[in-house]
Amino acid sequence: MAMRSRRNSEAIRKIRHRRVRRTVKSTLSRPRLCVFRSLNHIYAQLIDDSAAHTLVSVSTLDPRLRGKTDGVGKSKKAEAVGTLLAEQALNKGIKEAVFDRGGYKYHGRVKALAEAARKAGLNL
Repeated sequence: MAMRSRRNSEAIRKIRHRRVRRTVKSTLSRPRLCVFRSLNHIYAQLIDDSAAHTLVSVSTLDPRLRGKTDGVGKSKKAEAVGTLLAEQALNKGIKEAVFDRGGYKYHGRVKALAEAARKAGLNL
């Protein structure tokens, strides 16, 4: 008797991400803010898809955030990542971005990152 293979949550997330990426398009003037969430960390980067080039990249592992986020929750760390990403983007002259939630639900850490980036001046 053959067993059916079950999809794990990561494979299902990748399917959702591909579905979202069909509609989310970016340009140099409006790059894509891509989010990846692991168990303990969150990563965000601004990507110009036309040139396949990362413009800005920030994560909780960033040395600028390492000391500041010790002992705080994951959502607070995500807010710090969003704020730092927006500051770096504004320094490079990027004022607008397209938000790519990476197949994750828009709540919790993903929502905290997006709202912090908006609050810091990045137009999503």
